[in-house]
Amino acid sequence: MRVSSSVFAAALMLAVVLAGCAKSEDKPAGALTEAQRDTVIAKSDLPGADAVGAALRANGKEQAHAAQVDTSGR
Repeated sequence: MRVSSSVFAAALMLAVVLAGCAKSEDKPAGALTEAQRDTVIAKSDLPGADAVGAALRANGKEQAHAAQVDTSGR
């Protein structure tokens, strides 16, 4: 019976590994948007946080300019 118990154990471990690798489509309820995550990084002391902040500011300026161009053409 030793062989069958080791086969059972191997099958059980395989099932656990495969279940752990399943792709989850659901996002956690507390998931941040990309912009929110970037803002948190920009305000942190992490290396490169200043560059993230500069990129966010440049993106904001470009969005404002694009909105102005869209409304002035009408």
